[in-house]
Amino acid sequence: MDSQAIWVRLKTHRWVYSFSIVATLALGILIGTVVSSGVKGKEGQKSSDATPLSVPAPQQLSNAFSQIAKQLGPSVVNINTESTIKTQRRRRGGQNPDDDDNGGNGGMDDFFNHFFGGPGGQGGPGGGDGSIRERSLGSGVIVDSKGYIVTNRHVVEKADRIRVRLQDDPPGVQHDAKVIGVDSETDLAVIKIDLDRPVPSAKLGNSDGMQVGDWVLAIGSPFGQVGTVTAGIVSAKGRDIVPGRQFQTFIQTDAAINPGNSGGPLVNMSGEVIGINTAILSETNAYAGVGFSLPSNTVVQVYNQLIGPEHRVARGSIGIQFDAVENPAITRVYGAGSGITVASVVAGSPADQAGLKVGDTITTVDGKKVTKGTELVAEIAARKPGAKVQLGFLRNGKMQDTTVTIADRAKLFAARLNEDDSGNDESTPKQSKFGITVRKLTPEMADRLDLPSGKGVIVQDVKPGSFAEDINVGRGDVILEVNKQPVNSEEEFAKVESSMKSGQDVVFLVRPRGSTRQDGTIFMAGTLQ
Repeated sequence: MDSQAIWVRLKTHRWVYSFSIVATLALGILIGTVVSSGVKGKEGQKSSDATPLSVPAPQQLSNAFSQIAKQLGPSVVNINTESTIKTQRRRRGGQNPDDDDNGGNGGMDDFFNHFFGGPGGQGGPGGGDGSIRERSLGSGVIVDSKGYIVTNRHVVEKADRIRVRLQDDPPGVQHDAKVIGVDSETDLAVIKIDLDRPVPSAKLGNSDGMQVGDWVLAIGSPFGQVGTVTAGIVSAKGRDIVPGRQFQTFIQTDAAINPGNSGGPLVNMSGEVIGINTAILSETNAYAGVGFSLPSNTVVQVYNQLIGPEHRVARGSIGIQFDAVENPAITRVYGAGSGITVASVVAGSPADQAGLKVGDTITTVDGKKVTKGTELVAEIAARKPGAKVQLGFLRNGKMQDTTVTIADRAKLFAARLNEDDSGNDESTPKQSKFGITVRKLTPEMADRLDLPSGKGVIVQDVKPGSFAEDINVGRGDVILEVNKQPVNSEEEFAKVESSMKSGQDVVFLVRPRGSTRQDGTIFMAGTLQ
């Protein structure tokens, strides 16, 4: 009965409960809307004076780097050199090899030693002079479509053979290069390859325009890995890292530079070469974040002289020395407010002849004030040997002047620079296309070798890794013809050799060493690289 009463009562007052529920829900929705509107209003007030953020288009460095790599890559080359280190020849059992007049080629060795002054080349079975062949890798950049390449001097120094590989060359293809000129003061070299087509060349930029923090790329062949590109920034400028090298001030970069990068380009974001990678600072001989490149402005000055008629860099000098690091105490003691105080005068030099003495402080060059040693060196080095210059200097508190005739710096300081006064630097390889040295046969030699007098030339020396060695030409062989042309003197041989071009077939008609007339002749042939 109680449950029935409750049910009747709910049915009678149902509309009252329904209204209560609906009213409660409506009130909750209204309160929520008011609160939400208040929050939104406050958020709008906070962001009204802020600048919206935006994400830049993904184009900056990734695309720029790849475009520069594509543009410069074909002009960067791999350089492969071979050199021979001479070692002392040992005698077996303490015996003089001249005592051997029976077995082997002892008698023939004596014959060649008599005419050629001792053993050499690669001739003779079991022969050789105990030399060690050394190979090295480096990089370079083509700066002229005719095949002129800039690299480091230390990359090609004392090389017997220099070969260049272009980026688009098939595997195994290399091109022989010849040295045009080298400069020890800047460690630069210019080499050239001869091809029957133009080659891609790079454009040089102005290194003075580079600022610390600018992006740069280094391209080269570290550890022989051809076409490697690394990125970094200019870390510093004007670095002097080699004592006594007044013409080597470097761009410092953190772009990765490793062994094999030497001679390759440092490139700016315009795709211009602004430096030649030269050295690294590392305790492990590998990348440590500190590399050095010779500025392009210096490279241009050196290059233009190396491709000139003399193929060398001539810098002016007057024959004095001074402290590289400025010391205010020196200028105070010698009574000059500013200038370069002479610490040493080379005997017989232009400065000596003009009356300059130790303790004189040079203050002007042709009326132009100089306050630092670098300024004086720049003024003098830029003038050609033989030119005259007026120097103003202070001596014992009194101003004086004198006229000095500029001399060749390389000759004045030949001993310190390790250069030959005559310009015949032994470190510069004397290249030949065949890689051999020949001599005209004397009547005595022809008689001993059972050859007609005046016919052929005898091979005196063969360069390791040369074309001649590749086709097995050896010391003591007699070359009678080259491509059907008789060669009966050094001049005739040189004329034929000079006419040969890369890619041309070359056939030697040879009387092998130790053979007789009855043994006949053989062909030795190959394709000139």
